[in-house]
Amino acid sequence: MWGMLQGGSGTQHLWETAAILGVALLAVVGLVVYLLRKFFQSTKEEHKEKIAASAPRTENPSAFMAASMQAVIQQLREQEKELERLHKIEKERAEQTERLSEEVTRNMPAGLLVVNATGIISSSNPAAEQVLGIRGLRFRRYSEALGPDSALTELVAECLETGRIFRREEVEHVPPAGDTRHLGVTISPIRRGEGEINGAICLLTDLTELAALQQRMQLKENLAALGELSAGIAHEFKNALATISGYAQLIPESSPNEAADYATKIVEQTRNITHMVAEFLKYARPLEIPEERVELEDVVDRAVAEVVRMMPQVTIECTGNFGNVAGDEGLLRQALLNLARNAAEACAEAESGGRVTLRGEVVGGEEAGWQRIVVADNGPGIAQAAMAKLFRPFFTTKPAGTGLGLAVVQKIIVQHGGQVEVRNCPNGGAEFIVTLPLPRKAEEAVESKQIRI
Repeated sequence: MWGMLQGGSGTQHLWETAAILGVALLAVVGLVVYLLRKFFQSTKEEHKEKIAASAPRTENPSAFMAASMQAVIQQLREQEKELERLHKIEKERAEQTERLSEEVTRNMPAGLLVVNATGIISSSNPAAEQVLGIRGLRFRRYSEALGPDSALTELVAECLETGRIFRREEVEHVPPAGDTRHLGVTISPIRRGEGEINGAICLLTDLTELAALQQRMQLKENLAALGELSAGIAHEFKNALATISGYAQLIPESSPNEAADYATKIVEQTRNITHMVAEFLKYARPLEIPEERVELEDVVDRAVAEVVRMMPQVTIECTGNFGNVAGDEGLLRQALLNLARNAAEACAEAESGGRVTLRGEVVGGEEAGWQRIVVADNGPGIAQAAMAKLFRPFFTTKPAGTGLGLAVVQKIIVQHGGQVEVRNCPNGGAEFIVTLPLPRKAEEAVESKQIRI
């Protein structure tokens, strides 16, 4: 019994202790909550006081309006200062760009002229004054400054009137000093979007020294070519005259039959000299190329027909497309006839039978492309050592050739704005490739945006 009483007394003591601790804990929690509430109330009141102090008082409408206006004025002043700062930055940037543009224009090696729509030179650089030999170009009418009869004046006038672009034109200009200058000119119109022409930009380059150097080089080349031609002519004449002289010396001591044979030899050699002189004149004389439309298909057919009549044992076929070119029909027929005849002679003794092919091809379209004509044969081909000399006057691989046929062909094709190439075919034989320009359309005006200089 005593044990049970002791157990009950201990349990009661534990309950009392737990109750005391709970009450103490509740008191602490309550105190913490009270302190936090007081703290937040104090902070909220301070925040309200700050807002009230910063905001205009509403108990006086006039004071409130004045304070509001002061705030707006202050914001406007701050925005005005920002705008002034941005304007200053933009102005400095524009001035820097303008200075850079002026420095670039002033230091350009090429001359620059800007002509406005009224024909006044609005801008120029020192290089333009130096190239043209004229001082004080700005704010002058271009026709008065450059001269009314100047080729440069005509180009600028056409550009302003039609908007045509001139690229890398070469003109002669006579400055006030009187010395003739060769100028390279590029002229382009100035447009604002799709609008009308507002002016023209003209770039000038002095090509006088370059033109003089080219003339000297051309003179040296002409003299060298003349020396080679003279040596070739002298050699051919010397051989023919030696033969003629030898047969002429035998005539007095020969019988009538022998004399007639010698006379025939003399006539033959004289005919060879005449033929060579005629071929040389074809090569040496200047060619005048008219701007006539030539139907190449008819020219090729006539050349092929003539070669067939001369060498019926050779098969000649013509394939492909042939357009129209501008030039001289007779000269083009002569060039193609020479190439076809040479090809037929080269393959006349082929074991499988001589065969010549003329192929035509239009590259790039009828109005802005090129006509290519390939003359191929199945002969033995051309020795590599002779390739570089084929078009040289008086060079020939034929026993009875004059060495002027291919030289004449090259001159005719080059004078027509084309070129001639030669190569050996992989399967044997050789082919000559003739390239001629087809008639081109006139260049259309190209619009450009207006620029400030």
